[in-house]
Amino acid sequence: MSLFETGIAQDAPLAERMRPRHLDELIGQEKAFGKGTFLRRALERGTLPSFVLWGPPGCGKTTLAFLVASTANAEFVPLSAVLSGVKDIREVVQQAKERRFTGRRTQLFVDEIHRFNKSQQDAFLPPVEDGTLVLVGATTANPSFELNAALLSRARVVRLERLGVDALARIVQHAAATPPPRGLGGREVTDEAAQLIAGFADGDARRALSLLEAAHQHVQSAEAEGKNGGGAEAPLTPAVVELVAPHGAVRHDRGGDMHYDVVSALIKSLRGSDPDAALYWLARLLEGGEPPRFLWRRLIVFAAEDVGLADPRAVEVAVAGAQGFDQVGMPEGRILLAQVTAFLATSPKSNRAYLGLEEAAKVVRGTGALEVPLHLRNAPTGLMSSLGHGQGYLYPHDYGGYVKQRYLPDALVGRQFYCPTENGHEARVKAWLDHIRAREAPVEG
Repeated sequence: MSLFETGIAQDAPLAERMRPRHLDELIGQEKAFGKGTFLRRALERGTLPSFVLWGPPGCGKTTLAFLVASTANAEFVPLSAVLSGVKDIREVVQQAKERRFTGRRTQLFVDEIHRFNKSQQDAFLPPVEDGTLVLVGATTANPSFELNAALLSRARVVRLERLGVDALARIVQHAAATPPPRGLGGREVTDEAAQLIAGFADGDARRALSLLEAAHQHVQSAEAEGKNGGGAEAPLTPAVVELVAPHGAVRHDRGGDMHYDVVSALIKSLRGSDPDAALYWLARLLEGGEPPRFLWRRLIVFAAEDVGLADPRAVEVAVAGAQGFDQVGMPEGRILLAQVTAFLATSPKSNRAYLGLEEAAKVVRGTGALEVPLHLRNAPTGLMSSLGHGQGYLYPHDYGGYVKQRYLPDALVGRQFYCPTENGHEARVKAWLDHIRAREAPVEG
């Protein structure tokens, strides 16, 4: 019998004891395994497809894999990619072939499947193709980057989301109400305490149940010492949760999708001029341990790319903030990060200078190295002067700072690459350019 169903020691962690034994006990992940989903329909038809569970830690990947095997009456064989190799895979395949003669299917569950290299992943292909075994992989990494295309074509990717606060609170209350040896036997947990545990758990059911168990044990100790007056069991309150809760950094995978998703959210909040959202995502990155130097680099780039000439001070502010940070360090450096982030979020926006460069680069690639007009060429020698270099050039300062003449190659006369907006300082730039472009040329350049 499986550890999920029987034989769990009473001193096993609560998170292990409370693993769902049937799909109907599952709380959360309705999008992946709820009524009418691909996997639920497949199981109801009696089929067992290969699939890859992709999601954050503690979202239930191992539990779900077992529940699928149990529902389909298949042998559940777990394998860790961290501890196993091709030899272990071959042994599992051989056992699956023998088991197949008895009419029983084998579901191979590979935890951390992305840890296998591409050649190791190839070892799964033949037994999956001929039906010897059903492969279920679990990964916290993006399968499109980490798994073979051949393997992905044979195994459907099922995206699992981090568990929400409401789902985690329900899991907590369910564990508290479940009779022993699985649950806590009716321990009262206030709604506020369940919500607080769910918040501390940060989307991880395992962390939620571990925290619940710690709080329960704390109350039990107090009861044993007679601190509750010797009456009925004391309820588990937010005050108790606060006493036992770990106050560490929030979960943040600096090398994975979460890193890129949160950074993307920060940049898009800045671009959307939402200082509240920008500061929230900045806090997420800082609390997750993101290196400040990386954040400063992104803020400086954003100042030039997205604020641009709508507020020319943006780059100055971002660079000055980064230099100030180098002087003061952390934790005071957070003040500088907050100020610069709020400044950039509330600044008018324009990416027209950057877009102008991109458009000009496209033209360069399409037209090649067009000739520089003679009047713009340098003439450091008599020979070059005799060839016409620099002749006809009009020195703008001799005309009050501006004089109309041709600066683009002949083939591009009239092309505009920089088209300013009406935002912030750039509106003044636009008005100035419109004014000088309307002037008449005193002579032909």
